[in-house]
Amino acid sequence: MSQRKDDELDPETEALLQWCAEVEALFVAAGAKPDEAQQQIEENAEWFTDMFFDGLSPEEAAKAALN
Repeated sequence: MSQRKDDELDPETEALLQWCAEVEALFVAAGAKPDEAQQQIEENAEWFTDMFFDGLSPEEAAKAALN
C-alpha cells in the first residue's frame, strides 16, 4: 500500500479549493479587490463548503453571496 505525503490533499479537498478559487475570481470580476474576495470566502468558509457539497456551481455560489 502506498503512503501519501503529508502535504498531499485528498481529491475532494482539492476540488473544494479549486471551486473556492473560481468563486473568488468571480468576486474579483464583479469588482471586489482580491484580498476582499479571499476574506469573504474565509469568513464564510462553512457556508461556501455547504454550497459546494450541495452541488452549486461557482457562478451560483457567487451570485448567492453577492445578493
